[in-house]
Amino acid sequence: MELNASYTSLVAVGDSFTEGMSDLLADGTYRGWADVLAARLAVRSPGFRYANLAVRGKLIGQIVDEQVEAAAELRADVVTLVGGLNDTLRPKCDMGLVRGRLEEAVERLAPTCEQLVLMRSPGRSGPVFDRFRPRVEALFALIDDLAGQHGAAVVDLYSAPSIADPRMWDVDRLHLTAEGHRRVAEAVWQTLGLPAQFEWRARMPAAAPPRWAARRAEDIRFARHHLAPWIGRRLTGRSSGDGRWGAQFDAATGKAFWVTPADAEAPGPVTEWRRAASPAPS
Repeated sequence: MELNASYTSLVAVGDSFTEGMSDLLADGTYRGWADVLAARLAVRSPGFRYANLAVRGKLIGQIVDEQVEAAAELRADVVTLVGGLNDTLRPKCDMGLVRGRLEEAVERLAPTCEQLVLMRSPGRSGPVFDRFRPRVEALFALIDDLAGQHGAAVVDLYSAPSIADPRMWDVDRLHLTAEGHRRVAEAVWQTLGLPAQFEWRARMPAAAPPRWAARRAEDIRFARHHLAPWIGRRLTGRSSGDGRWGAQFDAATGKAFWVTPADAEAPGPVTEWRRAASPAPS
């Protein structure tokens, strides 16, 4: 990886992890690590362009069918692809199918960008995740293999104890908090060969564990409001992303589009984006 490299464009492909849940903003939208990363990259590159095509709940087959071709057509400097974890967490999962579709995605995206970034997603210990851990680790072994074949970079969040800290996770225990997303953005930033701004692997300060009664009350709330609906969707084949499209995807045309900083002269990380003008036909 070239140190201190410059990148002029970024496309993010994937599911809820890349969409940004649960990094909730005041206006009800999500930010997430991909937006944080794009905002920082834009400071280094005038005219920077960004597109986030990720949608919550998507399986790897849906990511390939609905996002990959649109991402490839943009021919970005950097493409991030994170997918397959939702498949492994379903009661029935065809790992052969997951392998085939993930291979298809990597083979399509790698030739269209300067740097493809894959990820070993973070995991929080618990009975739900632990049940599916062998599948998850098989997915990560595949990701490592594909990265080696296609020259992709791998961000290893799975082996970082700091990200597994329960305080990094939202109340649904499936999505990272704003601090978790901030650390993921830094991890990708460093993987791209850019100078570290902080140590994303650093553990949070020690804190007194919650009392037994508080833990049990939180477990009950979690089971009622998050676990039961999640299981229901898995059993019925429904998804939280049904009917949704990525933030920079135009469903009417079937095409992705770029956004660029709203104020190109403002110093510091970007806080607002505007749709970029479409390039003239060649």
